[in-house]
Amino acid sequence: MPELFHRKLERSAIGFVLAIIAAASVGGIVEIAPLFTIDETVEEAPDMRVYTPLELAGRNIYVREGCYACHSQMIRTLRDEVERYGPYSLAVESQYDRPMLWGSKRTGPDLARVGGKYSDLWHVAHLINPRDVVPESNMPAYAFLARTVLRTDDLGQHLAAQQALGVPYTDEMVANAARDAYGQASPDSEAASGVTERYGEATQVSAFDGVATRLTEMDALVAYLQVLGRLTDAAFRDTAATEPAPDAED
Repeated sequence: MPELFHRKLERSAIGFVLAIIAAASVGGIVEIAPLFTIDETVEEAPDMRVYTPLELAGRNIYVREGCYACHSQMIRTLRDEVERYGPYSLAVESQYDRPMLWGSKRTGPDLARVGGKYSDLWHVAHLINPRDVVPESNMPAYAFLARTVLRTDDLGQHLAAQQALGVPYTDEMVANAARDAYGQASPDSEAASGVTERYGEATQVSAFDGVATRLTEMDALVAYLQVLGRLTDAAFRDTAATEPAPDAED
């Protein structure tokens, strides 16, 4: 009986098209319906800050070089992942990511909590020749980043584009994008103070590639890696709230 029905359906072009539309509609509803409750499912993070111009430039380099193809940025709630990488990822941590870089393939480790795990110089050494710090690594070398001057004249446009998509960059941030990119990688410069004023005291200001007299793509990528998982501490607060309280006798 089912075979007979299926045969009739295949012979009827209109019926077959309607069946395809119905099947596709089910999938569409499953994907679209949750968006109506998005405000209830995304956590609140009052301390969430936006990427600085230098970090955003580093993110663009990360995308350009295809790093997302081998590294995910989404720790699942599985016990082995949490024990290896840290607190599982929250939706709010990606609210300013355009596009998101959750990924699904892990040729290399997940990077959602890599910020602050290693020093700037470790990242520089790793990017120049991964085998120097991880002998079994099959990651390609990115030594050219340290020799490539970072383009800054269009950073304001990048921030403005993000602003148009809903990221809360101010007009002051957009206007000072190039200056702030230089200041974040030059701790002793006059421009450094403007970075913390606009993006908060927690913003890392450092000569990321070890050379404060020039701004390179290495500076940008390391700055981005060092902020992953550190734009908000919401995930750590959430983890603390779900941990059982210690016994009164302890």
